[in-house]
Amino acid sequence: MNRLVLIGNGFDLAHGLKTSYADFINWYWDQRMFGFNNDYSDVSEDILCSFRILNDKREDRETWSTLAFAHNYFRSIPALGKEYVGKDIIASIIEDTDHFETKFSPFFERITHSIETKGWVDIENEYYDLLKSYSFPSSSPTPNKESIAAQIKTLNEQLAYLKKLLIQYLEEATKDLFDRGRSIKNAIYAPFKKEDMSIEGEKLLDDHLKYWENQKTDDALEEKIGNYGYELHPLMSPVTAWREKRSSKVPPAFMLPDDIMFLNFNYTNTILLYITEYYRDSNNHIHGNIKDLKSIIFGYGDELDDDFQKLKESNIPGCLQNVKSIRYLEAPNYRRVLSFIESAPFQVLIMGHSCGNSDRTLLNTIFEHKNCVSIKPYYYRNAEKGTDNYLELVQNISRNFTDMQLMRARVVNKTQCEPLVHD
Repeated sequence: MNRLVLIGNGFDLAHGLKTSYADFINWYWDQRMFGFNNDYSDVSEDILCSFRILNDKREDRETWSTLAFAHNYFRSIPALGKEYVGKDIIASIIEDTDHFETKFSPFFERITHSIETKGWVDIENEYYDLLKSYSFPSSSPTPNKESIAAQIKTLNEQLAYLKKLLIQYLEEATKDLFDRGRSIKNAIYAPFKKEDMSIEGEKLLDDHLKYWENQKTDDALEEKIGNYGYELHPLMSPVTAWREKRSSKVPPAFMLPDDIMFLNFNYTNTILLYITEYYRDSNNHIHGNIKDLKSIIFGYGDELDDDFQKLKESNIPGCLQNVKSIRYLEAPNYRRVLSFIESAPFQVLIMGHSCGNSDRTLLNTIFEHKNCVSIKPYYYRNAEKGTDNYLELVQNISRNFTDMQLMRARVVNKTQCEPLVHD
């Protein structure tokens, strides 16, 4: 029996890394602000948004550079003491309609509106929603496909631009890594628990136990324990007593997974803090690695959505360009996942993945696979408020199932779960 560990952005956040999309956009505003320093024009623009100084309403012609330095225009804003300065500078520009004109692309407007109203944003979901609205305009009974294709082309260019900036940001944001103690490593390499298994999983776990009980020598067992980075004595000491039936307590060594894959949905390498040398090659960057921009997959992956079939049938150029399941074919990582889940029964550990719709296709393949016997979510707990997100996480997990009875059988109940990071 094996173990599949899903690593999501919450894993990085639990390590104090500012890897949320909201932090990324705040960084983007800082870069725009820094860009004013050497900008001697009255228009600052990129593919996402533009800011223009209304010089016809000023006595002297201004540039972004003179505003930033010569007149200390921005230094009067009280937000300069905050961690993120750029967003407050930009906010002041947007509000000052007498002296500035601001234009946002529809895509970027959705992103910033989500951050302003909710405090967070899922860029991939915003992309997918806008893609659908472009592809199926409700206001036009006979839409112009050329016009739609042009909109989608621009949208794809903006997503590509954001992807490039995101990788640049993550490289800066993840320079200083530190582990969070042994709780995470212990959870990854913990022996299986019968109470975590589905009914069918309990029977398969018994088979797993019998296999290791019936081994003629302990050589293979010792090798497996060594691969996990455990010391031999605490795990091996009960084995002799068990084999001689002098103890009814199952040795933890017998209940260790035979193999582990780390299915890393992040572009970062934080999980390497906890992977033993033997399992280094098991870190499967399903969406690519920040060390290789060409490997990055950034888009949508919800083929269970009713509108996805319509997109496939629309034959609109560019509308399937950022489908994750299609992009998976550019690398062997997806095939590695399929090979792993086909090879033996497996337990899923969820560490920091929100299980949202942007990865729904892949998660459905994993969660409803015949070999999946347990799905154990590690949740986030807010110690100050005395709250946690277990229920929210389970709701998201359920959306990746088409069979709710199967979901209830496989997801581990809260009494058997724990926070990703202990207090």
